[in-house]
Amino acid sequence: MELTLRVWRQPGPDADGEMRTYTVADVSPDMSFLEVLDVLNEELAARGEEPVAFDHDCREGICGACSLVINGEPHGPQKRTTACQLHMRHFADGDVIDVEPWRAAAFPVVRDLVVDRGALDRIVGAGGYITAPTGSAPEAHATPVAKDAADEAFTAAACIGCGACVAACPNASAMLFTAAKIKHLNVLPQGRPEAGTRVLDMVAAMDAEDFGGCTNVGACATACPKGIPVDVITEMNRDWLKAAARSRKSGR
Repeated sequence: MELTLRVWRQPGPDADGEMRTYTVADVSPDMSFLEVLDVLNEELAARGEEPVAFDHDCREGICGACSLVINGEPHGPQKRTTACQLHMRHFADGDVIDVEPWRAAAFPVVRDLVVDRGALDRIVGAGGYITAPTGSAPEAHATPVAKDAADEAFTAAACIGCGACVAACPNASAMLFTAAKIKHLNVLPQGRPEAGTRVLDMVAAMDAEDFGGCTNVGACATACPKGIPVDVITEMNRDWLKAAARSRKSGR
């Protein structure tokens, strides 16, 4: 296969960027999208040109680092697939493919296709943990967890924090990410004692960042590579209202 890549190039956060066109030949259908970028970078380096900067780590679809908008879709056209697991068999010989970074004010471009997603880390840092002291590791079955609660927690915990939900949302909202991080702790007995403060603190941290508001478009859940359902946002809003009412009642 021979492909034409139109790639966003931006040398730094304060520099102007532009789309540049490159041709990559001898692309195997079994290559991943990141492997194609590797081939392109090898060719650029051989010509003495600056390689394209892009984020990656595990290349197994579990770290969330491969933040690319491919032909206008976060992680590309294959649903529930990260960019590193997107194979070129989903494209055709001669295709022109646009490759861009996440487009959101809360994710400033660092260089080329790399963005700063520290805003998501700050949301988790506001309450995405359990502070109750546990001492040494408890017996695995010491705290019973209902099957339904365990299933819901696992579904929400599948979030890899890639930010595709933000990139897909027309408002650049982080509601799906924040709701998933809240739910996977709040639904478990170990997380319930801090459920109220967790939802208030994490939503406040989200609001303090440069994210937009949720208008129930649903693009976030469609773009999520792990299939986090939009229902988690409804549950977060419900939990926030309850926690806010209790906080006002107690005068805090």
